[in-house]
Amino acid sequence: MFIRLTKEQQETIIADIQRFFYNNRDEDITEFEAERMLDFIKENIAPHIYNAAISDAKYVVERQYASIEDELAALERPIKIK
Repeated sequence: MFIRLTKEQQETIIADIQRFFYNNRDEDITEFEAERMLDFIKENIAPHIYNAAISDAKYVVERQYASIEDELAALERPIKIK
């Protein structure tokens, strides 16, 4: 999966990764190491998160569609059969 990030987004994420390692593991990692971690996340973890987000969006759209169907059915008028 190819994920495009702006330069600013990538720099922010790399800084976040470095901060995470420092705050949670007492490790100072280089920008290069943080960038490799970001590449790993983009290749191996992001597709799972992306697919979960698509599944969530599908669920919301299906519920909205069902709601619209219900509203349209409520607008129907009975037809008298003679």
